Amino acid sequence: MSTPAAGRLQDRLGRFGARLSGSTLRTGTGGFLAWWGSSLASWLPPRVRQVLGMDRGRLLLLVEGDVLRLRLQRGDEIRDLGNIPSLKEMETTGDPLTRVLGVRLSDLPRWLLLPAGSSLRRRLPLPAAAAERLRDVVGFEIERQTPFSADAVAYDARVIARREGDGPIDAELIAVPRAALDPQLAALGPVAPSLAGIDVAGPDGAPLQINLLPPSQRQSIRDPWQTWNLAFAAVAIIATGLALWLVLENRRAAADAFDAEVEREAAPARRAATQQQELVNLIEGQAFLQRTRAARPTAVEVMDELSRRLPDGTYLEKLAIEDNRLTLIGLSNEAPALIGRLQDSSLWRSPALAGALQTDPGTRKDRFTLTAEIGPADTRGQTPGGGTDE
Repeated sequence: MSTPAAGRLQDRLGRFGARLSGSTLRTGTGGFLAWWGSSLASWLPPRVRQVLGMDRGRLLLLVEGDVLRLRLQRGDEIRDLGNIPSLKEMETTGDPLTRVLGVRLSDLPRWLLLPAGSSLRRRLPLPAAAAERLRDVVGFEIERQTPFSADAVAYDARVIARREGDGPIDAELIAVPRAALDPQLAALGPVAPSLAGIDVAGPDGAPLQINLLPPSQRQSIRDPWQTWNLAFAAVAIIATGLALWLVLENRRAAADAFDAEVEREAAPARRAATQQQELVNLIEGQAFLQRTRAARPTAVEVMDELSRRLPDGTYLEKLAIEDNRLTLIGLSNEAPALIGRLQDSSLWRSPALAGALQTDPGTRKDRFTLTAEIGPADTRGQTPGGGTDE
C-alpha cells in the first residue's frame, strides 16, 4: 500500500525524469536506462553508433498519390532510398519491402510520415506535472482545441519549452483527422500492420519526432543483432572483470613476494645492526678506559713518587690502590710530618691520616695509616690567584 509520502516522492521523481528527457519519459527502471543509454550513445560518432547497433535508424514511408516513397533516417540525416508503386492493391503473403530493400533495411522500424498540411497543431500551456503523462493529458483537450472528437483523430504531444524550476511547460498538440489518415494507411496495404509509428513532417520536411499511433498498435521490430550484442556485452564485462581480478591477484602476489624478500633481508640487517651496535659499544668502552687510564697515574709512577717523598726512616707494610683511593700502612719516625711531604703532588690529592698514631714497641716507631685520592688536585672552582669562587 502506498503512503502519501511515497506518492509525493514518486511524483517528484517522475517530473525529474521528464525534465531529463525533455519529453515524456517512461516510468520505471527501463525508461531511465533507455534515457541514460541514449545520452551516452549521443557522445559517440554517428558511424560508431551505427556499427554498434545503437542508431539503426528508421524507415520512413511517404504516400504520394500512387507512389510510395522510401526514406532512411539515421540521426539528423535523411536519405532517399527510392520509390515503389502503391501497395494498396498488392496481395501477397510475404513482406513486399523485404524483396525491394533486402533484409538489412527491411528489418528497421517502419514509420509512416504524413505531410505537414495534414495535421492540426495547437500550443498549450500546462503544469510541469503534466509532462509525465503528456499524451493522456492532452487527450482531454482535443475537443476544446480542435473541431474533432478524440475518437476522430490520431494525436500525440511534445514538450517544446520549459520554464525554470517547476514552472509550467509549453506543449504542442498534434492531431490528424482519421479521414486524412485512413487513406494513407490503406495505401500501405500489407505493410500497415507492421508500422512502429506515425510521424508528421514539419514545415522544413523533417519529422516532428512524435508518434500518432496508439501504443497498443505500435509494432516493435526486434533487432537481429540484439542477442549477439548482449552476448558480446556479457563477454566483455566478464573479460573485464577477469582482467581486473588477474591484475589484483598479480599485485597481491607481488606484494607477498616483496614482503617475503623484505623479511629475508631484514634478519641479516638486524644481525648487522646488532653487531654494529656491539662494535660501537666496544669502541666507546675502550675509549672510556683509555681516557680513564690517561687521567690517572700508573702504580709504578705512584711508587716512584712515594719513594722520593717518604723519608728514609719510613717503612711501608702495605700499599693499596683501590679505584681512585690510595692507602698506605707502615712505620715511620716522622709520621706527623708525612702529610706535609705528600702535599702538592701531581699524582694524588688530599693526603690525610686515618686514625691515631700508635707506637710500635719493637721499633719505637709510629704506626700510621694514610689515605689519598689518586689523580691531580681538582682545580675546578679555583681562581688564577689560588682562591675559590664564592
